[in-house]
Amino acid sequence: MADKPLIAITGASSGIGEAVARAFSKAGHPLLLIARRLDRLEGLGLPNVVLKKADVRDRAALVEAVREAEAQYGPVDMMFANAGVARLGDIATQPPEDWDEMIDINTKGVMNSVHAVMNGMIARKHGTLMMMSSIAGRQVYPDHTVYCGTKFFVHAVSESLRGYMAPHDVRVIVISPGIIDTEVLDGVRDETTLANYKANKAAIGGGISADVVADLILNAYQLPQRAIVQEIVITPTRQTY
Repeated sequence: MADKPLIAITGASSGIGEAVARAFSKAGHPLLLIARRLDRLEGLGLPNVVLKKADVRDRAALVEAVREAEAQYGPVDMMFANAGVARLGDIATQPPEDWDEMIDINTKGVMNSVHAVMNGMIARKHGTLMMMSSIAGRQVYPDHTVYCGTKFFVHAVSESLRGYMAPHDVRVIVISPGIIDTEVLDGVRDETTLANYKANKAAIGGGISADVVADLILNAYQLPQRAIVQEIVITPTRQTY
C-alpha cells in the first residue's frame, strides 16, 4: 500500500491526462491509468501504477479497472474523467458518426468514469471527481456544434453532481481549458475547420503547456477536503474568447 491515495485518470496516454499522471506521480501518488493505447501508458515509465487498456464507453471495463487497482493501492481518492475527442467540423457536412463518437466518449464516457467510483466515495465521505470540460462548455464556437454540446453536458452534470455529493464531503471540480498544446487537433478531419483553428492558435501566440494545467489540478486537489475550487478556467493570456 502506498502512503498517498490512489488517483485514477482516463485518457492518460497523452495530453493533459499524461501531464496529470506525471504530476501526481511526482507528488507520490499511486496511479490507475486508463487509455486505449496501452503502449503509450507503458512508455510513461511511472512507478506504482496499474495500467489498463480500456475504452470509457465500456462501463464494465472501468468498474473492473477500479476494482483491480483498489485491491492493490486502496480506494480511488480522485477520478480524473479526462478521456475525450474533438471531431470539429461543419455541422451540415460532418459525418453523423463523428457526432456519435463525441457524444459516446465525451458524455457517456464521463458518466461511466463517475459511476465506477462515486458510491465508494459516498461511503467513505471523501474523494474528488475532476471533470474534463472546456471553454467550449461555457460558450459556443463555429464548427464546434456537437463538441460544445458534449462539454455543456459536462458542466450541467457537474453542477448537479456537486450538489448531490457535497453532503457526503465529496468534491466535484470542472476543468475548462482553452487552447492547450495537446494532440486534440489530431481528431479534426475537416480541412477548413483545422486551418481556422491553427490560424487562431497562431494569432494568439500558440497554446500553453499541458504541464501548467496539470499543476493547477494538483494544487486544487491538495486543498483541504472541505475546500473546493469549483471550476478551473485556464487559457493562454491572449485568448480572450
